[in-house]
Amino acid sequence: MTPGTPSKRRVAVVGVSLSDCGRVDGATPYALHAQAARRALADSGLDRSVVDGFGSAGLGTLAPAEVAEYLGLRPTWVDSTSVGGSTWEVMAAHAADAIAAGHANAVLLVYGSTARADIRAGRRTGDLSFGARGPLQFEVPYGHTLIAKYAMAARRHMHEYGTTVEQLASVAVQARANAALNPDAMYRDLITVDDVLSGPMIADPFTRLHCCIRSDGGAAVLLAAEEYVRDCRTGPVWVLGTGEHVSHTTMSEWPDFTVSPAAVSGRTAFERAGVRPHEVDLAEIYDAFTYMTLVTLEDLGFCAKGEGGAFVGKDRLTVAGGGLPVNTDGGGLSAHHPGMRGLFLLVEAVRQLRGEAGERQVRRAGGGLPELAVASATGGWFCSSGTVVLGRG
Repeated sequence: MTPGTPSKRRVAVVGVSLSDCGRVDGATPYALHAQAARRALADSGLDRSVVDGFGSAGLGTLAPAEVAEYLGLRPTWVDSTSVGGSTWEVMAAHAADAIAAGHANAVLLVYGSTARADIRAGRRTGDLSFGARGPLQFEVPYGHTLIAKYAMAARRHMHEYGTTVEQLASVAVQARANAALNPDAMYRDLITVDDVLSGPMIADPFTRLHCCIRSDGGAAVLLAAEEYVRDCRTGPVWVLGTGEHVSHTTMSEWPDFTVSPAAVSGRTAFERAGVRPHEVDLAEIYDAFTYMTLVTLEDLGFCAKGEGGAFVGKDRLTVAGGGLPVNTDGGGLSAHHPGMRGLFLLVEAVRQLRGEAGERQVRRAGGGLPELAVASATGGWFCSSGTVVLGRG
């Protein structure tokens, strides 16, 4: 540091929570935001008066201003970055930078959605459209759906590296095995590879169980400067390193369907954290589709490119499997997926590092709690990625 330059403050996640999740027919998205926020503050033990930063996306005409007003907050630092499912990892990176630089002291990130209830009540349809303007005008006439784009990417990986549909299906099977240990998961009945393969086809090679569920729910994460840690109810989980990357919007501008933007965001996060993938105890990965888990594991460096199919086999991803536990709550494939799920990844990673995950708790050899976790989320159709490395103690 140069003379007179203040040192950067360490940043910790000090509060996490979910709102009611799964089937929530009687709440508005604003109510889910508020419920998650109140619970995260209670989890931290800090008073709401310390919150001077706020991040939110996906709700309201003037997000996050409308949500902040609903919550009774008047923040002096705000972020409304919206890059799909990876929004929350990217926001967490921005919040950590702001706190470290002294631009904020405590930043609350909140998300809530009634995606499932809205469809059930006829307030919206199940179709997702990003419009037909700008670069998308060159693809929309060909009928590409979001699911089809992921399916094409999966097919390319299968063609290039011999990845099989059974290997992809095993990702869904292992996610359900983890969900079976989570009392809050929406689907807990165990499934088999045959169950996945025999389901109705959605977009080749994805049958229904290759695709995420649709739920209601919200989440909140509170990050704070190190000097607030002593006043918190629980031990801190430190933000060790972050990375973000945007790679493309149109499929024609995606150089390689088998490489996700996590290849950049992950490398950056690990380098900033000063750790290597093999040191990580668990990974929380955005899994709107089974292929996302497989290719993100490759791109984060847990296995070599093209080896993801073999890597996800033999129960390696389950809490009880003895390999690398992935999506320990059951993920978007089985637990919760109300839309932009990235904030849920951070909540689960923190709970695991604190030792608060109950029956699904990950343990190191010898029975100790995990020390390092990574949360890596994807937005759009592999358009963006945010990765956060977290550490305990």
